[in-house]
Amino acid sequence: MKIRPALRDTIIAAVVLIVILLIPAVHRNPAFEDYVIRLSAMALFATSLNLLVGSTGMVSFGHGMFYGFGAYAFALMMQLTDMSLPVAAILAVLATSVAALAVGAVCVRLSSDYFAFVTLAMQMLFFSIIISWQSLTGGDQGLRGGIPRREIFGFDLGSQLHLYQFCAIVAVLGLLALRHISASPFGTTLRMIRDNENRAAFLGVVLWRARLAAFVIAGGFAGLGGVLAALFVSGAYPEFADWPNSGQAIFAVMLGGIESFLGPLAGAMILLALNDIVTRTTEYYGLVLGIVILAFALGLRRGVLDFLRLRWRGRAR
Repeated sequence: MKIRPALRDTIIAAVVLIVILLIPAVHRNPAFEDYVIRLSAMALFATSLNLLVGSTGMVSFGHGMFYGFGAYAFALMMQLTDMSLPVAAILAVLATSVAALAVGAVCVRLSSDYFAFVTLAMQMLFFSIIISWQSLTGGDQGLRGGIPRREIFGFDLGSQLHLYQFCAIVAVLGLLALRHISASPFGTTLRMIRDNENRAAFLGVVLWRARLAAFVIAGGFAGLGGVLAALFVSGAYPEFADWPNSGQAIFAVMLGGIESFLGPLAGAMILLALNDIVTRTTEYYGLVLGIVILAFALGLRRGVLDFLRLRWRGRAR
């Protein structure tokens, strides 16, 4: 019996989620739980960026803006109001999507080079607002005082185990949603625009509208990653919205594979693992990490999963 791709992906996601949730019952490791929480935020961030880079052919240098926007919107709502956590999280994602709509309305009609630079300029503008608006954002010190980790659906997010479980569930559901979007007719339209925008326009696709929709969706999921990051650090910091954070997401996409849906997830796993290992072993963290990434890029000449997929196809022929 042939299983429909959407059902197959859902089953795989359910199995992966069950395995992740069962691991602490077999052996608890705080460092591993910490790693999975950070990976959940980074995976949503990088995979949402790949909806622009890999699927639509729009290289955004400013995607960290939406990661930071989601983190600040969520943290401020949790600090300043008595909203429940789910309501604050949903409103933060919606606010980030609206911000992406405003930024995208300016950027998506530009050519690819200008698009990249204008998104970077928008990010720098947002970063400057965070630094300057000290009374609201805390300036370069970030939001102080932490945020309350209120209970949600029986998860006490003050507990690291419950935060691990909550972040894993949100990340798997978020990635599954992105997978369905990528495999839908809308995702096919985006790839058609990437490959030949003239043909797509000839077939009746309104290019700016499809690109804007992709930009808003990507911004919203990046904001969701920012919500998880804010929960992890119990606050929000300017580094979330700074350009090196966008660079981390681009590294993750390029490292894991731009043409594979799970490429950004694999890249985020490798990047975070390298971060943890290298920072423990040497003070020349940036140099060593750069050499390792360069070795990957020159050795494989594509992302890890793209490389493995092509090798697998070559052997199958």
